[in-house]
Amino acid sequence: MSSTSPPSAIASENEKPLSSTASTDMEAGHRPQHKERHTAHTDLVRDVIIGFSDGLTVPFALTAGLSSLGSSKLVILGGLAELFSGAISMGLGAYLAGVTDKKHYEVERAREVQEVRDTPEAEEEEIYELLGKYGVGREASAGVVESLKSNEDMWVKFMMDFELQLTLPESSAWIEGLVMAFSYMFGGFLPMIPYFCFKQVLHALYTSIGITAFILLLFGYIKAIVTGTTKRDAMWSAVQTLVIGAAAAGVSYGIVKGINGVEGVQAA
Repeated sequence: MSSTSPPSAIASENEKPLSSTASTDMEAGHRPQHKERHTAHTDLVRDVIIGFSDGLTVPFALTAGLSSLGSSKLVILGGLAELFSGAISMGLGAYLAGVTDKKHYEVERAREVQEVRDTPEAEEEEIYELLGKYGVGREASAGVVESLKSNEDMWVKFMMDFELQLTLPESSAWIEGLVMAFSYMFGGFLPMIPYFCFKQVLHALYTSIGITAFILLLFGYIKAIVTGTTKRDAMWSAVQTLVIGAAAAGVSYGIVKGINGVEGVQAA
């Protein structure tokens, strides 16, 4: 007698463990995980990008313009003066912006807390209106409204997030200021390095152009990647950053050289 099982029996045996395994996995909560691909940008990342970008472009444009005067010493002194004053200005601006944002959030939150306590009916209606913008009807929103009403902090947070679209700053204002200032100083010092190494100002200028062009391309590419764009868009961002920096330097060089050529205003 043959011991071979009928095809139907084999199929049943093969299907049974698969079904059992699938059922077990579902019961254990083993479901395919969905990974979010969104990028989160903190205020500090923004400060680094802005500070480094401005620091790399503005001092480079200034030193390129001053190099038309033919004096490395003048380029270094003028570049350092702009570098420190620019870093202080950018850092102070970031600090004041951080303080203002935090104060604005605190004032609006205090006002929202008062409104929730004094006019809860009007605030409830605003929740219905906010959810209605997303296509959620009043009946479906009722459970959300009741849940929020039972927790004042969450109610206020909901109104801050969706009605006023305000979030509490994640970083301290003084940290933002320091990050902005140091990013600006670091970015601005890189184009100046050749002027400390070469006596001939033109040699320093050409070297500075090469260094800055490379950094602008690299920075533009990395900046785009950090923001979550594709590699193709990142390459285009790199080219844009280079063009902007080159244009700024070219305009600065032409203006300084033109002014210096005017009779009576030549640099000593």
